[in-house]
Amino acid sequence: MHGDDQGAPLTSEDLLDRARALTGGGRRRALLGIAGSPGAGKSTLAEHLVRELNGGGEPWVAHVPMDGFHLADAELARLGRLGRKGAPDTFDAGGYAALLRRLREEPAEPGETVYAPGFERVLEQPLAGAIPVAPSVRLVVTEGNYLLLDTGAWRRVRASLDEVWFCELAEDERVRRLVARHEEFGKAREAAVAWVLGSDQRNAELVATTRERADLVVPVRAMPAPAP
Repeated sequence: MHGDDQGAPLTSEDLLDRARALTGGGRRRALLGIAGSPGAGKSTLAEHLVRELNGGGEPWVAHVPMDGFHLADAELARLGRLGRKGAPDTFDAGGYAALLRRLREEPAEPGETVYAPGFERVLEQPLAGAIPVAPSVRLVVTEGNYLLLDTGAWRRVRASLDEVWFCELAEDERVRRLVARHEEFGKAREAAVAWVLGSDQRNAELVATTRERADLVVPVRAMPAPAP
């Protein structure tokens, strides 16, 4: 693992250069994973990389989040897992691993676009076929909590990724941001705090155990600031 404590401190430009280099000058499609606990800034970093690398030209970088593989609430209720939504067994990990493998492979048909599911945060539900990955895309940035989890189908996720970076944020700030996010999407403050310190915290503790498997630990100073 290449951590922040080796050599000069990482900067945002260093991250862009490292992500850009993964494609070997555009000769192949690469997959970059961004892991970290809930609220650590994974989506913010992924969106920043995609926006800055694409610039104003033809898009060659796509963002495919793991959240599109949440099981639907109806299925979670059937399984008795709705109160643990966000835990590893509340995702279709095998489906996510299969999509990543498909994104790495040569398309079955010339010019084929691969469609990935998205996630609607207001509804808190996955949306099938929401994210097109065109054949011209050379870098896919995917982010989620469990990219480095070494159990079950999650092992196959890591196998499809060229690198995985781990976002690290001070615990008090991570909790503050996560509570604010839950409030933004409709939870009352008391309910948001209870969820963050309960279900989300158990997930965060599990994710923290995977840190040492990352290729790079990204400190907060190298990450873009979240949107106000």
